[in-house]
Amino acid sequence: MQAYTVEQVADILQVGRDKVYALIRTGRLRSIKIGKLRRITDQHLAEFIASLEDAHH
Repeated sequence: MQAYTVEQVADILQVGRDKVYALIRTGRLRSIKIGKLRRITDQHLAEFIASLEDAHH
């Protein structure tokens, strides 16, 4: 399993860090905490992208 930083996810999704934090805050993008660090796993990312695809159908 891969775990990404907020910055990496922002790069992958081509959005700003603030947008990624907003998605996490609203529960649209799941994440885990390791101590004080927040990480988004490839599974979380896949679920988020699938939810976007569902919204468009």
